[in-house]
Amino acid sequence: MSDRKLLIGTRGSPLALWQANHVRALLIAAHGLGEDAVALEPITTSGDRIRDKPLRDFGGKGLFTKEIDEALLDKRVDIAVHSMKDLPTELPPGTTIAAVLPRGDVRDAFISAKGESLAALPPGAVVGSSSLRRQAQVKRLRPDLQAIDFRGNVETRLKKLDQGIVDATLLALAGLERLGLTRHVTSVLPTDEMLPAVAQGAIGVSCRSDDVKTRDLLQALNDDRTATAVSCERAFLGELDGSCRTPIAGLAEIADGVLRFRGLVLNPEGTEWHEIEKSGAPEDAVGIGASSGRELLALAGPNFLATLTAR
Repeated sequence: MSDRKLLIGTRGSPLALWQANHVRALLIAAHGLGEDAVALEPITTSGDRIRDKPLRDFGGKGLFTKEIDEALLDKRVDIAVHSMKDLPTELPPGTTIAAVLPRGDVRDAFISAKGESLAALPPGAVVGSSSLRRQAQVKRLRPDLQAIDFRGNVETRLKKLDQGIVDATLLALAGLERLGLTRHVTSVLPTDEMLPAVAQGAIGVSCRSDDVKTRDLLQALNDDRTATAVSCERAFLGELDGSCRTPIAGLAEIADGVLRFRGLVLNPEGTEWHEIEKSGAPEDAVGIGASSGRELLALAGPNFLATLTAR
């Protein structure tokens, strides 16, 4: 490695900075680098600037990654750290995911002072979430509840909850664990009740495709098991052409040499849904995910996703 400092592009939210600092620490430890060999370069993204409206009204996926990827391609940074669930299924040409870190807990956390679980909330309670996936699954489980848009970083949402703006919210447990905020968790939702977003809990590290030295450095951080599961889920999402207008969930788990994938697509009202489950060899992760997406499309019918995307 040259004497030039490696720059990591990252969003400036507390969670994004935690993830970028984590990657920095792993790189330093893996290669015996000096503390000043890797530095962070916070970048404000479109998703950070749009704070008062649903992101799906502005294109959804990619709004938290676009400016960071532009900095990467312009060689203003050498590495980009993303929450994998924020990444579009098609990466910008010239970039590649060089490492996927060991995955955190994939489950969603339920947070409320009004009940110990979704089932225990009083009739008509208001659940805040910026995720259509969570909103739709909440409505499927409890049609009487109100599910509303609820923007902001983790700390902001917790503050709004304390202010009584909503009665409950759902957040990724992995993010709360990374920020040391699990004391706020009322209960954890099992995945058979609330299927997570594709790649939830996973951190991806990208670089320029032609930057061989950086790719080699990052390869030491890659967790094959997580990368395999996430590749299955992203292949599923790619077949569905998922966007923030489409409530889609997917989870691949590997145990005893078998990959088990579960996929789900719903309408925003949670009144109609289609789900699929497939198993196979981990080596066929992408094929399992892609075929699951195609089969789910066939189950839902040609107009289901088209209707959702047009809203």
